[in-house]
Amino acid sequence: MELIKKNIHMNKLKCKSSLQLTLDEDFNVPDVKPDISKIIKEQGDIKINEIKAMNGKLLIKGALGFNVLYLSDEDHRPLHNISGEIPFDEVVNMEQTCADDEPILKWELEDLTTGLINSRKLSVKSIVQLNVAVEELYDEETAVMIEGPEDIQYINKKIEVTDVCVDKKDTFRIKDEIIIPSNKGNILNLLYTDIGLNNVEVRLLDERFSIKGIIPVFVLYESENEENSMEYYETEIPFSGVVDCSGCTEDMIDDITFNILSKSIEIKPDLDGEERVLDIEVILDMNIKVYQIEEPEILCDVYSPCKEITPIVRDAVYENLVIKNNSKYRISDRIRVPENQPKILQICHANGVIKIDDIIPEGSELGVEGVLEVSILYISDDDRSPLNSVKGAIPFAQAIELKGMKPDSNYDIKPSIDQLSVMMLDGDEIEVKATMNLNTIVFDKIAEQIITDIEVAELDLEKLQEMPGIIGYVVKSDDTLWKIAKKYYTTVDSIMSINDLEDDNIKVGDKLIIMKTVGNVL
Repeated sequence: MELIKKNIHMNKLKCKSSLQLTLDEDFNVPDVKPDISKIIKEQGDIKINEIKAMNGKLLIKGALGFNVLYLSDEDHRPLHNISGEIPFDEVVNMEQTCADDEPILKWELEDLTTGLINSRKLSVKSIVQLNVAVEELYDEETAVMIEGPEDIQYINKKIEVTDVCVDKKDTFRIKDEIIIPSNKGNILNLLYTDIGLNNVEVRLLDERFSIKGIIPVFVLYESENEENSMEYYETEIPFSGVVDCSGCTEDMIDDITFNILSKSIEIKPDLDGEERVLDIEVILDMNIKVYQIEEPEILCDVYSPCKEITPIVRDAVYENLVIKNNSKYRISDRIRVPENQPKILQICHANGVIKIDDIIPEGSELGVEGVLEVSILYISDDDRSPLNSVKGAIPFAQAIELKGMKPDSNYDIKPSIDQLSVMMLDGDEIEVKATMNLNTIVFDKIAEQIITDIEVAELDLEKLQEMPGIIGYVVKSDDTLWKIAKKYYTTVDSIMSINDLEDDNIKVGDKLIIMKTVGNVL
């Protein structure tokens, strides 16, 4: 006798850890830059340089890169910027079992503030959240049938599981050029840039997948134009491409996340030698998971009328995809300019980020609470402070309906902004409208008893000889033909044949005639 087994590829969270670190450093204004009179806006980004596992700990080296836009009173060109970085070297404690595994690191810049110490020195403070997870791809080996003599009886049952067909990381490079419109001046120096990622769409194909989306680009620059020293330009770069993905087919289910790994803008001359071209390069980090729903029939029970067979069982846990849901919600509110700031003359640029504060499971729904943090750059009506910014936080509470979700289901929500628009209502008030994506995936854990082996022994002949050859049996509750046949050393087919049953459906009170099949071999 031989058990025929099948491997089901599973992915599970092996361990996770997190660390919140505070970065705080003072920076002097470079000698070539004028004094600071007012800080307008700051921006920051985290760059991870090295991740190294050692003795159950994870060494993470990186840096917070920042850019500060400020006003000066000492120059006929009032707008300037300071860039720098704060390096960090942190250790995250991990479980010893995960010491040699490759981790998945996600970071979040929870807060970034700058302050003016004096006209030649500023402080940069930031709170960074580092989340580390180790996932394990493993095979759950399950018996699906048995090969042996014809008298071996076995029964299967169908289960639904999610097989991990692809689990890998990759990068996607986007290169393009932007030509500044003719009605704007040549670029002397870039002061502030913002590069994002919107409306990413994925379509699975055989052995690959297609990707398309939009890279919104905003540049604020110092112009060669003496009459208008500050210029800005905003545009979008559409992109598309195909990524090789061995093992995927178009009927599978994707769970692919995209993050900007690096971005750069370089000023280049046009054909006339004027600095009017921006060379853009963006590298996307892709965390690729592709699933396939399978319904294998696993071995449920086995016996023989001629041998004593004992199944060896153990508990196994499978993951099953319940639902993948991409919900869109609209957020709108108004933001007022603080009283101590000049009024709005024209809006230059706005960006936003979704921050989830709480996720509350409620039956087949997830209640999601958080804020949309918006930062708006605008031209003011005050010549002494021509550029200003205003920030606002718009709270939201949304319910995601997830049919089939259970109280112990695992879920993951990835928020993003599809569209963000701002409109000046008057000099003091701005209307903000946004479309938010909550991309949610839910998995159930299924516990099943699986047969891993069998023990075969000879029958107890003395016990069998004491059993009558023909039995009249009245069906009880919870009886099945399988249970009855196994108990009396016969087969389901034999009971159906003797009792002229068309199928194996029986009900309480039915009367059956059972003949002991094993008697033929005694």
